[in-house]
Amino acid sequence: MIGVLTHHWAKADKIAEARTLLDGNGLAQSKAPGFGSRETLYSLSDPTKITTLVIWDSNDIYDAWRASPERAVAMAGAEELWSQPPESERFEVA
Repeated sequence: MIGVLTHHWAKADKIAEARTLLDGNGLAQSKAPGFGSRETLYSLSDPTKITTLVIWDSNDIYDAWRASPERAVAMAGAEELWSQPPESERFEVA
């Protein structure tokens, strides 16, 4: 299993929209094969920072999700919400 930790920074006037978009992405992910679980974290020190931790069965399954049409639909228009590009890193789950 892998964990994918992604930090997103919403534009200050787009926080609600960013949260809604990421919630929709989480719902779409939950229906994908190989999805394990997902947590959303809201920074206490930076209200624009939204972090997600998603557990997948494997790198290949996560790569398939990233290339899927379902993800493209779920994340449509996301780039307009971010003040900087999201940062993502993959981890092996112990």
